[in-house]
Formats: sequence, structure tokens, C-alpha cells
Amino acid sequence: MAKFRYRMQSILNIKYQLENQAKMDLGRAQVRLMEEEEKLQTLIDRKEAYLEEGRRMRSKTLHVSELRDNSNAVSVMDEMIDRQKEQVAKAEEAVEAARVRLQEVMQERKMHERLKEKALEQFRREENAAEFKSVDELTSYTYGQRGKEE
Repeated sequence: MAKFRYRMQSILNIKYQLENQAKMDLGRAQVRLMEEEEKLQTLIDRKEAYLEEGRRMRSKTLHVSELRDNSNAVSVMDEMIDRQKEQVAKAEEAVEAARVRLQEVMQERKMHERLKEKALEQFRREENAAEFKSVDELTSYTYGQRGKEE
């Protein structure tokens, strides 16, 4: 019996490699998103600390310069939070792009796997037909030989 060889196996192997690369890209994008979200949370926590410090200062004796410094620090934190939110949005877009790319690559790989399965089924049908033909010829030959002997 002949051995099945899929003639586009190299393409399927490339599709597997592309899928693995897309999975790694998605993982890296998700890690970056988590890092950016952690930075954002850190900034929000710092802003809360400044706000709390401002409340404490207001409950004690008022020092205008300290209150002004605290207010400036809160304003700076607001700006930093806005910039970090933009970074988080960019990271989310990168994750979504990586997810879409992974889906495309997986669809291509699955398509090639279905083609391989169909080729294997066709190969098996051809092998069965060839085997049936061989058995039929052998039976005909054997029957023909019996007829000559009699």
C-alpha cells in the first residue's frame, strides 16, 4: 500500500508557525495592556493620596503654599492619568488587532487542514479502488485458470 503524502504539507506547516507567532503576539499585547492598566491604577492611587493629603492639610492650619503645591500635584496627576488612559486605549487596540490576526491565521490553518483531510479521503478511496481492482483481477484470473483446467 502506498504512503499518503500531502503535497501542500509545507504550506500547512507554515500556517502552524504563523498561528504560533500570532498567539505569541497576542500574549505580548495582553501583557503590555496589563502593564499599562497597572500604571494607570498606580497614577490613580497617587492622585487619591494627594487628595487625601489635601484634605488633611485643610483640616489643620492652612498653609497656602502647601495647598497650592498639593493642588498643582493633583492637576499634574490628572494630566498623567489622561495620557495613561490613551496608552491603555492604544494597548487595547493592539490586543484587539492581535486577536483578529490570530483568528484569521487560525481560519487559514483550519482550511488547509480540511483540504488535507479531503486529500487523505480521496487517497483512501483511490487505494480501495485499486485494491478492489487487484482483487477482482486476481479472482478473474483464478476463475479463468479453473476454466482451462476443466
